[in-house]
Amino acid sequence: MVANQSGRKRRPLGLILKDSLARVLMHLVSRLPLPWVHRLGTAAGVLVTRWPNRQRRNALLNIALCLPDLTPDEQIRLRDQNLREFGKTYFEIAYLWLRPVEEALSLVREVRGAELLKREPGKGLIVLSPHLGAWELAGLYLAAQGPTAIFYKPQTYLDDLIRAARARSGAELAPITAKGIRVLVQSLERGDYAGILPDQEPKADKGAVFAPFFGIPAFTMLLVNRLARRTGAPVIFMFAERLAQDAGFRIHCIRAPEGIDSEDDVAAATALNRGIEQCVMTCPEQYLWPYKRFRRRPDGAPKIYTGALGDAPAFQVVARVREVVARVRDAG
Repeated sequence: MVANQSGRKRRPLGLILKDSLARVLMHLVSRLPLPWVHRLGTAAGVLVTRWPNRQRRNALLNIALCLPDLTPDEQIRLRDQNLREFGKTYFEIAYLWLRPVEEALSLVREVRGAELLKREPGKGLIVLSPHLGAWELAGLYLAAQGPTAIFYKPQTYLDDLIRAARARSGAELAPITAKGIRVLVQSLERGDYAGILPDQEPKADKGAVFAPFFGIPAFTMLLVNRLARRTGAPVIFMFAERLAQDAGFRIHCIRAPEGIDSEDDVAAATALNRGIEQCVMTCPEQYLWPYKRFRRRPDGAPKIYTGALGDAPAFQVVARVREVVARVRDAG
């Protein structure tokens, strides 16, 4: 970026054009009825399944690693179904961001475990929403229940649109910085909600450890553990499952596994991942399987997201990784 005469940074022309085009497309999509939005998303997902590409390969790698009890044919079928749902997720984001918040919230047909959202007097509640189903709707729903701070990663483009959309039902956005963590702590100490996406790979070495996720070592955040121990706030999971036939969404609230506030970092991270697993298995076709969850590897472990893009090479990578995991487990 270059600074102009006022000292403010100018964004590159390519980024400005990309941002503008994305805004136009999102506004067009948001005007469509939700069933049409989902049809467009399904069509985009089907296109992604038709030829070898990184999203398709990475989804299969993750599914085959995490769900080894499925046969290879079942893993491929789940991958293809997941990419269709992946398309729906990203097309419906425009609908959820740009429609009136009351209209978005009216899509919630059922809330399971709603009693878990009740806060104890003077004590906040940590609410973890994995990248599962309509996570943008889950955030809107949470903020509509009471004062909420949501941990947020600033984006290169569309940032002001994202912030405005996520704040529509009253959420305070806390950036992923030391200042943002202070906002979360203060929110919990006031007895408010703190919303966090718990299944992203941390970039910094500090504040994270390797812990099993579906039996595979995954670099896992300790922020949830630190917040729970510092504030005494309980922890739950919440996600919005997309219902069939465009029937809306079902909110699930699930109690976090014991140990998420443990003084043992690995035990705490393991409990966190176990809670995410429980959410994922409710509707595995709606999880963000293309995400490179195992990009960071323990010392000496083979890389995962590498090699040719076809299905057969992906299964070969999975076999090598599983062999190393089994050898380490047996040795330990």
